[in-house]
Amino acid sequence: MENIFFDISRLKAIEKNSIVGKTVRIRKPALVSIGRNSIIDDFAYISCQLEMGDFSHIGAGCHMIGGPQAKVSIGNFVNIAPSANIVAGQNDYRTGGLVGPTIPEGHGGHADVREVEIGNHVLLGCNVVVLPGVRLPEGVSVGAFSLLKSNVEYKQWTLYAGVPAREIGKRDGSLMKAQEEKLMKAVQEGLL
Repeated sequence: MENIFFDISRLKAIEKNSIVGKTVRIRKPALVSIGRNSIIDDFAYISCQLEMGDFSHIGAGCHMIGGPQAKVSIGNFVNIAPSANIVAGQNDYRTGGLVGPTIPEGHGGHADVREVEIGNHVLLGCNVVVLPGVRLPEGVSVGAFSLLKSNVEYKQWTLYAGVPAREIGKRDGSLMKAQEEKLMKAVQEGLL
């Protein structure tokens, strides 16, 4: 597989039938695992650890940032729309210390580095911002331009929107779960 910004063979893992766009930029490929039948679209930028499940999608222009100590975990059947930003690590500008990616570790201010966990069947709309420490359980759906903060306990199969995001409704995941079961059976039988 060819990519103009990094050598795909340097990824920690990439499973069967997965696609990484030619203009995806991954700062440290050895920290990235991609499940089967998953896609990372062009112009995405990843500077943190990433574990991506099966049948998941990261849209064009998404950013997953935080440095090599930061981690983003993405479940199965996740869809992240274009230009979403997932921040697993950021500088704490209140400390008064030096900040930024050019400052060597131990010579600057404090950084807020906490894993971001995105469960199965989560949908993130365009331009959503996810801050360090956010945990999204199964079936969460987030409207475009929303801000997700870690001080909220998000609920399964719930719709969120706004800045900051707040609950606006519920989702019924029964059809998705039934379709997932049928699809996974076809995969196990070697039909896909």
